[in-house]
Amino acid sequence: MTRTVVESKTKTAIIGFDEPFCVIGERINPTGRKILAEELERGDFSRVEADAIAQAAAGANILDVNSGAVFSNKMAEDPRYADNNFVEPMLMPELIRVVQNVVDIPLCIDSSVPGALEAGLEACEGRPLLNSVTGEEERLELVLPLVKKYNVPVVAISNDDTGISEDPDVRFDVAKKIVERAADFGIPAHDIVVDPLVMPIGAMATAGHQVFTLVRRLREELGVNTTCGASNISFGLPNRHGINNAFLPMAMGAGMTSAIMNPITLPVNQTRIAEKKAELVTAGIILPDEIDDETFVTLFGMGSTKPTPGKEMEAIRAANFLFDRDPHGTEWIKFNKVAPKAGQEGRGRAGRKGGRRR
Repeated sequence: MTRTVVESKTKTAIIGFDEPFCVIGERINPTGRKILAEELERGDFSRVEADAIAQAAAGANILDVNSGAVFSNKMAEDPRYADNNFVEPMLMPELIRVVQNVVDIPLCIDSSVPGALEAGLEACEGRPLLNSVTGEEERLELVLPLVKKYNVPVVAISNDDTGISEDPDVRFDVAKKIVERAADFGIPAHDIVVDPLVMPIGAMATAGHQVFTLVRRLREELGVNTTCGASNISFGLPNRHGINNAFLPMAMGAGMTSAIMNPITLPVNQTRIAEKKAELVTAGIILPDEIDDETFVTLFGMGSTKPTPGKEMEAIRAANFLFDRDPHGTEWIKFNKVAPKAGQEGRGRAGRKGGRRR
């Protein structure tokens, strides 16, 4: 059975056909996150640290670290900052060191800049996953030698010099080409994790069916593990969690072995809390003065003031249980165990400290 091994200094994550589904946390990524990009430009890595800790606590097996930041202010002062080939090789090792200082979890080094990939490989402890190589000739010639040199697994994205095809057979052929070219470098198929590219179902009605069929072919014909950007399937649709929660177990059933995704539900912010309290005041509902924010948001079904595992993580853990990849339901039970209320720790069923009487 195909097993892709990814390691930190002391921990191992295995992506495999008979392994629990592997969650690759996606949040350490400044692309599209303006506030994070601005903080990184100032040398502030506190949000990166918080995201790393929260994702690990939510159950992510691997953390993706993406260095694709745009430093607008520095760009105005120094034109070199307009070039990602200048920015990312400097930023990537800093990000990796920050993350490794707060969590011991395998990493996925994510960049379109080969120099950033190598800088990340130099800074990373253990055996990271490299993200990514495509079927483009230039990319193959730049990235595959790094994969071989550092003996690491790599994500292979099913697009080439012609772009992203809507034809799943073309995307399969691109994946096959990458696997074959990797073999020329002495890179085994078990170190290739193919991303067959999930299309938004809102734009293409057959997107779900396509990816399930593709994943089966990749597993049966090429013997490779697979991954995807899980949230792509629901892009542009309402209630995206509902679509994602259905998609992930179905993809697992088709043979998908990992996904790059957000494992957490973001905390309820103060603005939403204030708006809800104003709404209740308008409705004539009087709240106790001593009610704290966490009790308030829990009482009114708003979520939590702390990062918590997302609904997608619940769906994945349930599917692991149903596919017999969670012996005796141990992880499912642990995931759903209700934490004791403050002051109730250590109490038994009768509410007495010390448990059952003897």
